[in-house]
Amino acid sequence: MWAAITKPFAWLFVWLYNLTGSYGAAILLFALVVNLIMTPFMAKSKKGMMRQTRLQPKLQELQRRHEGNQQKLNEEMQKLYREEGVNPMSGCLWSLIPFPILIALYSVIRQPFLRMMFVGQDVLDAIKEFCISSGWYTAPAKTDAYVEIKLANIVHDHWSETVAHLQGLGLPTDKLIDLDFTSLGINLGTVPWDTMKLIFAGTAVVSMATIGLALIPLISAGLSWLSMKVANMANPQTGVETQQQAQMKSMNLMMPLMSLWFCFIMPAAMGVYWIGNSVFGMIRDLILTKIYKRKLDLEDAERNAARQQRERELEERRIETERLRAEGKTEKNANTSKKKIQQNEKQRNAERSAAIAKEERAARREMLGIKEAEKPASQVGNRRYARGRAYVPDRFTNPEHAEEATLAAAEESEGNVSIDENVAEELPAVETLGETAAEESAVIGQE
Repeated sequence: MWAAITKPFAWLFVWLYNLTGSYGAAILLFALVVNLIMTPFMAKSKKGMMRQTRLQPKLQELQRRHEGNQQKLNEEMQKLYREEGVNPMSGCLWSLIPFPILIALYSVIRQPFLRMMFVGQDVLDAIKEFCISSGWYTAPAKTDAYVEIKLANIVHDHWSETVAHLQGLGLPTDKLIDLDFTSLGINLGTVPWDTMKLIFAGTAVVSMATIGLALIPLISAGLSWLSMKVANMANPQTGVETQQQAQMKSMNLMMPLMSLWFCFIMPAAMGVYWIGNSVFGMIRDLILTKIYKRKLDLEDAERNAARQQRERELEERRIETERLRAEGKTEKNANTSKKKIQQNEKQRNAERSAAIAKEERAARREMLGIKEAEKPASQVGNRRYARGRAYVPDRFTNPEHAEEATLAAAEESEGNVSIDENVAEELPAVETLGETAAEESAVIGQE
C-alpha cells in the first residue's frame, strides 16, 4: 500500500532527475512542483487565516462582553463566523498536507532501489551480496536505515560490473538507474551528523564538502524560521495575548528546531528539499498575501456597504411604522399567523363587551339612584387596598402630616373587605339577565 502512495512521487522525481541529470536540481524542482500543486490548497488556508485575523477585534469584543459565560461566548462566536463566512479550521487542515509528502519523499530518498526504481527484493539482495563479496561494502552489525543509499553509491562507482553480474544471474536490470547523489561536490545521500562525528573523532578531514554538509541543516532551520515570519506578516498579532497566539509562538520556535535536528540526522537531500520548500513557500506566501489582501478589502467593503444599506432600510421602516402608528394607520403584519390574529380579535371583543357591560351597569345604577361607594386612594381595579391599608398619596409631598394620615388610613380600613364588589374585574363577563333582575329587585325592595 505504501508503495502505491510513494509511486507518483517516485515517478516525478525520476523524471526530474533524468531531465536535469543532477540529484540536487531534481530535489529543488521536486520542491517547486509540490509547491505549485499545493498552491490551490494553501491559498484556501491562507484566505481562511487572513479572514480570522481580521475578525480578531470583533472576537475580543465578544470575549470582553461575555466574560465568564463560556456557553454564550461560543454561541456568539459561531454566529459571527457564520455571518462572516469563516471556517475556524480552514487555516489548519490544509497546512497538514505537506507532511505526508515529506514522508513519501523521505521514503523515496532512503530506499532508492525499492521505492524509487521499484526493483524486486531479489535484485536488491543480489546487489548487496555482490558488493560484500567484492569488498566494496561491509554489512553492519545492526540494521542500517540507509543501506540502500550506500549500495546506490557503490553501484554508481561500479556500474558496469554490477549490471554485468546481475545479467549473468539472469536478473532484470531495465529498472536500474545509475544514480549519482553528488551535487556541487556534496554527496546528498550522506547524513551530515555521521560526517560531523567522523570529523570530531579525527577520522575525517574538514573540506568544502563537509562544510557544505554542515551548512545545509543550518540554512534549512534559518529559512524555516524566516518563512514563518513572512507568513505571520499578513497575520499580525493583536495586543491581547491569546492561547492560540501562544501556540503559534511555540510553533514558530519548534519548527526551525525540528528542521535543524531532522536535517542533521537524515540524508542531506532532505535538507535541500526543506530549503527549496521554504524558499518557494515564502514566494508563494507573499504572492497570496498580496492577492487576498486586495480581495478581502473588496469583500469587506461590499459587506460593510450591504450592512449599512440594511441598517438604512430598517431605520426607514421604523420611521414609517412610527408615522403610521401616530396616524392610526398601522398596517397589519402579513407574517402574523392566523391563530394569533384570532386570539387578538377575541381579546378585543372581550374588552369591548366588558366596556359595554360596565357602561350599562353604571346607567342602571344611576337610573335606580344607587350611588357608587367612594374608592379609597389605595384601590387598584377591584382591590381596595392594593397599595396598602395605610396608604397616603401625599406622604412625600406633605411629610408633616404623613404619620397622622397613615394612622388614620389604617384605622379607617380596619375590618373592611379588601374586594370592591361594585367594581368589575379587568375582563368581566357580560352580566346575565338573571343577575340584573335580582339587583333591580333588591333595590326596589329597599325603597
